[in-house]
Amino acid sequence: MRSQIEPMKKVAKTIRAHKLLILNWFKAKKAFSSGIVEGLNNKAKVTTRNSYGFRTYRGAEIALYHALGNLPTPPMTHRFY
Repeated sequence: MRSQIEPMKKVAKTIRAHKLLILNWFKAKKAFSSGIVEGLNNKAKVTTRNSYGFRTYRGAEIALYHALGNLPTPPMTHRFY
């Protein structure tokens, strides 16, 4: 590597490490974007953070189903005794 600038060396190493993934993005002709996935991931993290204090994992799971919407819902969301 010819550059003596450390940040440039770091960028070059990163690009080399992810070279195949970057080229795959161009082969797909920019048809896919990770924005949707990032948005769902952020919404799931916020819901998980807000569901702190639920006593069971099942309660947090139901909160995620309600928050994310249009996802398959569990067959029975509430138990009736």
